Amino acid sequence: MNDLSDILTDACVDAGLNAGNKKALFQQLGTAAARQTGLPAKAIISALSEREKLGSTGFGFGIAIPHGKVEGLAHIFGYFARLTAPIDFQSVDTLPVDLVFMILSPPDAGADHLKALARVSRALRDPGTLAKLRGARSRDAIFALLAGIESLNAA
Repeated sequence: MNDLSDILTDACVDAGLNAGNKKALFQQLGTAAARQTGLPAKAIISALSEREKLGSTGFGFGIAIPHGKVEGLAHIFGYFARLTAPIDFQSVDTLPVDLVFMILSPPDAGADHLKALARVSRALRDPGTLAKLRGARSRDAIFALLAGIESLNAA
């Protein structure tokens, strides 16, 4: 597919997530993902936290892509959140994070997990797209941007 809708649905977009820090963010993401996947929130939170111990998934420009592999997933799963207030994420550029795209994969996803990370990273590097995501007024508008992001960039 030429967009992110193969890993993200409109139900997996939060236009105003309130999290005071990274730990609270992971708890909320884990709970939200558990509702969508049927997997235990604890397993999701653990996967995100374990990966984060290896180094921050905040890659700069106010963006973070926390990710992990979780038993029981049948396919790669994405969840996007725009935070109500930026939080410290120990990002490479030291800027606080306000846009978060979580990626969860089955343990055997291997190359597909890396491809999903690369696609999301590429999509979220465009300053124009970031401005639109930050200015979007609704979850539906954010989803529309993300679902058409790569085809817009290819045009």
